[in-house]
Amino acid sequence: MTDSRLTLLTFTIILLFYSYVLRVEIYRRLYIGLKNKQFKRNLILVGGGKAGQLLATRLILENAIGINIIGFIDDNKKIGTSIVGNKTIIGNVAQIPFLVDRHEVDEILIVIDNISYERLLEILDTCKSLDVNVRLASELFDVVVKKISTEKYADFPVVDVSPRMNNAVNIFMKRFFDIVSSGLGIIFLSPIFLTIGLLIKLSSKGPILFYQRRIGRNGHAFQMYKFRSMYMSKDEDEERKKMMIEFMNKDSNDALGQKVINAKRVTKIGQIIRKTSLDELPQLFNVVRGEMSLVGPRPCLPYEYENYAEWQKRRLSVIPGCTGVWQVAGRSNVSFKDSVVLDLYYINNMSPWLDIQILFKTIPVILFARGGK
Repeated sequence: MTDSRLTLLTFTIILLFYSYVLRVEIYRRLYIGLKNKQFKRNLILVGGGKAGQLLATRLILENAIGINIIGFIDDNKKIGTSIVGNKTIIGNVAQIPFLVDRHEVDEILIVIDNISYERLLEILDTCKSLDVNVRLASELFDVVVKKISTEKYADFPVVDVSPRMNNAVNIFMKRFFDIVSSGLGIIFLSPIFLTIGLLIKLSSKGPILFYQRRIGRNGHAFQMYKFRSMYMSKDEDEERKKMMIEFMNKDSNDALGQKVINAKRVTKIGQIIRKTSLDELPQLFNVVRGEMSLVGPRPCLPYEYENYAEWQKRRLSVIPGCTGVWQVAGRSNVSFKDSVVLDLYYINNMSPWLDIQILFKTIPVILFARGGK
């Protein structure tokens, strides 16, 4: 072996050895720093009930690296009340901004038993107005845990609801993507448009397209386009309205399809295009017009909007979409309240990357007719 090769080999061995030693030293110092609270995140738990106590106990027993529990926040317990070990109630929900600043809090973990959607969202609003990470462990958000990958704290599934910046760049990118994609979609899918239109015309009397008044962003109405999938009728389907309102007020998801459509009115072609969601294709024109986006919460009917609880109206704080988290999560297998929760999760985490993920997940839903009615 020549001297130059021997020198190179020796240098390589020495470099690898010192790289290993350096890596070990970095990890050692990081571990010591975390154990000594030099690099720990200051955490407060909102909720001093059983769930909060259990989660805090696990974190303390496991000596969770990187977490320093400051204390608990609870409206129903007195300040100073001992909850777990030396961790006490340090204030109430209204004091969260002050407490975050005073204790230099890095993260808020909301763990509350038996709470309404309205109150939970009020607390979320308070927490999300601050420049801290916000995570939630609540049975009200179980659908997000089941349908979407989540983090875990001491084996507790938690949902990241930290505030996101929907800045002008993201909004522009979303609109640009909508225009380009929907325009290309209309062009490339034109043979399918023509085929479906012809089948509808030959199979039943009436127009090819169905125009329906829907409620979009911030309660504004617009005409949404769909391929007609039902026989024409002059009478409004009052029974459908009644059953839909019952479904909206019910927690279970049993027989959802029967609650929202009158199966007797659906044509044979309509059964196919509804099952595969092909009846929704004309909404690409709504996207071009700016009334809808490719991805977002679904627009609702006027009578549905009138029966929304205030917290449910938040799902229409953004431009509605042709597809969304609810659609790829199982549509007909998700209760109405859970579908709203999924929409709220999307709104909080909106990004071009999330939109692309949802669009790709929509493809097998259409191809294999998953969850449609």
